[in-house]
Amino acid sequence: MSQSHQQPALSKCPGCEEPPVAGDLFCGACGYDLSAVPARPDDRPTMAITVPPAAPAGEAVRWPTAEETDSSDVPAPVVRPADVPGTDSGGRPLTGPDTPDAESGPDAASPSGPVRTGGPDSAAARVRHDDRADPGGAEASGDFALAAPDPRAPEHAAALAAAPAPGAKVCVACRSGRVDADGYCENCGHAQPRERDHMEQELDAVAAVSDRGLRHHRNEDSFAVSSTALPDGSPAVVAIVCDGVSSASRPDEASAAAASAANEALLESLPRGAHPQQAMHEAIVAASEAVNALAREPAGAREHDAHRHQNAPACTLVGAIMAGGLLIVGWVGDSRVYWVPEDRTQPTARLTEDDSWAAQMVAAGLMNEAEAYADERAHAITGWLGADAYELEPHTAAFKPDRPGLVVVCTDGLWNYAESAEEMAAAVPADAREQPLHAARALVGHALDGGGHDNVTVALLPFAVRPQGAGSACDTV
Repeated sequence: MSQSHQQPALSKCPGCEEPPVAGDLFCGACGYDLSAVPARPDDRPTMAITVPPAAPAGEAVRWPTAEETDSSDVPAPVVRPADVPGTDSGGRPLTGPDTPDAESGPDAASPSGPVRTGGPDSAAARVRHDDRADPGGAEASGDFALAAPDPRAPEHAAALAAAPAPGAKVCVACRSGRVDADGYCENCGHAQPRERDHMEQELDAVAAVSDRGLRHHRNEDSFAVSSTALPDGSPAVVAIVCDGVSSASRPDEASAAAASAANEALLESLPRGAHPQQAMHEAIVAASEAVNALAREPAGAREHDAHRHQNAPACTLVGAIMAGGLLIVGWVGDSRVYWVPEDRTQPTARLTEDDSWAAQMVAAGLMNEAEAYADERAHAITGWLGADAYELEPHTAAFKPDRPGLVVVCTDGLWNYAESAEEMAAAVPADAREQPLHAARALVGHALDGGGHDNVTVALLPFAVRPQGAGSACDTV
């Protein structure tokens, strides 16, 4: 019986690194032959450290001294990689950022841009960031063709540094990039606010502001303000406010079409001498026809919107005309006109009646106003402009105020937060007649502070009259 040489105890199996049982010749886990492990030498001779030959005189390396320890008591490294010049595998000095290329010579200029190394060509190649334009680019090099220019490229940086062309839109986020036709910044890609998200306009005698609000994804309101002259040369001021019906298709287009059509009709009829009240009636009819035309568009023009076929575009309309000492109002729907006298001690008034479920309940004597407008059906409108309207019934009324005041023309996005005439008067700034645009902004802010659940649009028309003594004339048609 042969006796095998006793191997020194192993801490772990060389095959599976599991600790073996003392005296085993094979590993119990993987079967490794432990007897094949060479024995460790009894002594561990000291290995001599090879010292490199001394550098020639004048070229000795100066080893830096260690700096003081930092706050963690860790001393700074004595030698840093950049402290000692090195050589490549061929024995040539390595070129650093400030060292001329050994092959090119001291007068050779380093590449001005990033380079690709390890390619089939020994010369350094400049990186091309749009290889699809180069027949030998992406396919030949194996690089991915970038969909857009690399922002790190010098030509792209130069384009960003260029000032936007006169009249070009500038990004609201980075304040430097140009905005493309799709509404995105060419520099940072930020989506720009749409033009209708917030609109303002001010003329000499009227100002209007429209805002998207805080809950809607787009502004479905629209307005038009203008001024013209009557045949006798006296001024006439116009304000039209429209509110798109959200449950209809393309409400934003409907309100814009209605406001534009009504305004154009008034600017055509008033200078011809038409009575302002008759002109308002005809303007509402023209606005209705413009909204109806949207429903008659060919199917091919609406293919990009799958929901446009569901129902006809619709909106409400309210307008006011100041001409010849008269105040003419006209409306269809639930947008309103308020009268706020300059002397706030005088009574205020609401000059329109809503085409709504709540107004019908009040008119029929079935509910009082508080009960009706507290009902969830209160804002269901019974009159609107659109091809699916039951019957167009434009409402017009004429007033002759005997004192100066302010005419407030607004959508329900505002009067929801100032419903009564007294609440509206309280929300109107005291200097509204002198600064109508500032006051219109303040009223929009009032609605946003209240929650901004709907689009908000308001137009303000300061009304000035000559003193005519006591009393006032008011005609309603």
